[in-house]
Amino acid sequence: MRDFTYPSIITTAKGLFRALGLRFTMTGTEHVPREGGVLLACNHIGYADFVFGGLAANPSGRKVRFMAKREIFDHKIAGPVMRSMHHIRVDRADGLDSFHEAVRYLREGEAVGIFPEATISRSFQIKEIKSGAVRIAAEAGVPLLPVIMWGTHRIITKDHPKDFSRGKTIALAVGEPLHPTGEDPVAEAAELKAALQKLLDETIRAYPAAEQPGGSWWLPKSYGGSAPTLEEAEVLDANEKRERAAKRAAKRAAKK
Repeated sequence: MRDFTYPSIITTAKGLFRALGLRFTMTGTEHVPREGGVLLACNHIGYADFVFGGLAANPSGRKVRFMAKREIFDHKIAGPVMRSMHHIRVDRADGLDSFHEAVRYLREGEAVGIFPEATISRSFQIKEIKSGAVRIAAEAGVPLLPVIMWGTHRIITKDHPKDFSRGKTIALAVGEPLHPTGEDPVAEAAELKAALQKLLDETIRAYPAAEQPGGSWWLPKSYGGSAPTLEEAEVLDANEKRERAAKRAAKRAAKK
């Protein structure tokens, strides 16, 4: 797959990372194969996760094609950029096309990235895992790698102001490959969730303590922070969904 813009975008992103004084810790990147199809299943805690998640494959010389929601592709600036990098457009109302596109990419030897939680986790813990990731990996016959990011939410995420101050640590951790068969997607999705939870716990505990003092909004309550619990986050998600539905209804009514 030819990439005319992806290399320059990576270079630009790395320049921005240096300007922000970001420090990176990366573990398990040797699990990303240097060639052949591979699906990276990443946790989702911030708006820039697809930028940082791709770095997990950088040591192996791979470019990751992320599955991203349709709204990004519809944006007049982001859309052309996403298409130029051969990312995969996902329509949440009908995900069959994106499923087949991801399988095709993987069978052609590409590295594909997916966020199996579907939306940002306000609790910064692992939400419910959709079965799409294990079904795609099984259909394509490729390994599935759990990937954890930590620290990306401190820059830009839901419900909090952007913070581009310098000196943050970004942790990336890649777990050992899983090999879904598709025989029991529910059980295999549970296995993926357990792998992500274990990797997240290890990553949080290894993160610099000075950067996540007790009470930090970006730290889950179970680790001494003040982030919402999974249950509290579900309520916030439901409220947000209702508000969006109301706005869409108001727009439709205004057009009549």
